[in-house]
Amino acid sequence: MLLPLALLAVLFILAVKYTLTAARLPGLPRWRRLLPLALLLAATGASLLRAADLPEPARLIAFPCNVAAIALARREIRAYRTRTAATD
Repeated sequence: MLLPLALLAVLFILAVKYTLTAARLPGLPRWRRLLPLALLLAATGASLLRAADLPEPARLIAFPCNVAAIALARREIRAYRTRTAATD
């Protein structure tokens, strides 16, 4: 029981780290910078449904939104690093 909870905590910490990094990237349209953050906030809101004793929607929404937030943020960070390396 403790291991899955630790893995979810690590996943959430990674999502926060990557989404905040992607939100601070210059030269991107605002919607592309904030989309991972919006997904992270949706996942956090879905996780709060567990407190209201609605675990099923939280289980269906929170984990995929966290994974999508990490994937989108990492994609934007890699694309930014590729663009800046190509111009240097």
